[in-house]
Amino acid sequence: MRSLIPLFILALIEACTTAGTSPEPSLAPRAAEAIDPRVPVPDTVPYGPVDTALARRLAELVAHARAGVPSFEARRSNAERLAAAAGPIASESWVAAEQALSLLVEQYGVTTNAAAEVDALAASQLMGRHWIRPADQRAITAAAGEVAAISDRQGAVIGHLRDQLAR
Repeated sequence: MRSLIPLFILALIEACTTAGTSPEPSLAPRAAEAIDPRVPVPDTVPYGPVDTALARRLAELVAHARAGVPSFEARRSNAERLAAAAGPIASESWVAAEQALSLLVEQYGVTTNAAAEVDALAASQLMGRHWIRPADQRAITAAAGEVAAISDRQGAVIGHLRDQLAR
């Protein structure tokens, strides 16, 4: 038994001196701690007017979405009329109303495509330059908002007609 005590003491000393096996994090300084927090961050964001090519493309996309509204409204009138007269599900009148709704959804694609292209323009600005100038960002946001307003109105009409025909 006495011969085991020295071995036990040696094992304890060995356990206390083993380096690098501890699960605790190191207390050594990190690289980020070497940065002086009082150093000002440079403001290198270039200001100025909206990029003319971007502004022109955004205007085209908004105009394209607006131009689709009259066709949507014409198809809407027809779809609403047929949905109001639709009989039970799978009846001939119901099928006609569903077809009119499909044409309405097709026209809605004009607006959703314009919205997708506005988003793609913003993404290409980020991918190409890794940032968007403030003026360009405001122009993209305004165009996206205008197309989204058209899209929201049209989406609500389609949702209402889908609900009406699902009964």
